Amino acid sequence: MKVSVAYIEEPPFYWTGSDHSATGADIELAEETLRAIGATAIEYVPTTFEELLPGVQAGRWDMNVPLFVTAERAQTVAFSVPVWALGDGFVVRHGNPKALSRYEDVAAQGEAMLGLVAGTVQRDTAMNAGVPSDRIVTFSRQSDAVAALIAGEIDAYAATAVGNREIVGTHRDLDAVAHEAAGHGGAPVGAFSFRRDNLALLSAVNRQLRQYLGSADHRARMAKYGLTKTEIEGAIQRASGPSAL
Repeated sequence: MKVSVAYIEEPPFYWTGSDHSATGADIELAEETLRAIGATAIEYVPTTFEELLPGVQAGRWDMNVPLFVTAERAQTVAFSVPVWALGDGFVVRHGNPKALSRYEDVAAQGEAMLGLVAGTVQRDTAMNAGVPSDRIVTFSRQSDAVAALIAGEIDAYAATAVGNREIVGTHRDLDAVAHEAAGHGGAPVGAFSFRRDNLALLSAVNRQLRQYLGSADHRARMAKYGLTKTEIEGAIQRASGPSAL
């Protein structure tokens, strides 16, 4: 059985390594899961964030790497059980000159510009916090947003706190600011996604994920990429439910 998996450039979850092969926390999770259900060949297809959902819908590949689950997205693709739960954060220039720690801070400062990758859930979160659309700049790739931040074209880049830690690890002139923890509902979860009629693959992946998530091997693999108990425990609890999202 051959399975094709689409991914984008967003360390530490997935990116193209120096040897030109896909790597990252979610790539390892996909590899372990798919091999366990009998995949003999796995093809990783690089794409852009905006193409992930249309691509899997059209059958250009079999599944996507995990991305945030939303009700809107669930109308077009089928999600697996959750594999991580991640809070948001900002990447800002060193010293955080505009003191931007929350989306509300961006909204309150009339000249503050927020950058994010087009199509991500952070846009809705920002607008719900009062950030006007004309102060939100969208980019096709994370690297473009980071370049704009360094150039002073935006004042903060919004993404996951885990991913932001990876960014500042390679850019000494940038700082990461994690947002306060989510309320009683927990942090938003992410999951693999599939074409809605690809039920055989979805069911097999879900069965294996329920067995594997939370195991010592799973936790050790995620820890290599900076994902801790905080990021995976909420997803594990929700993955134990009776059905896929």
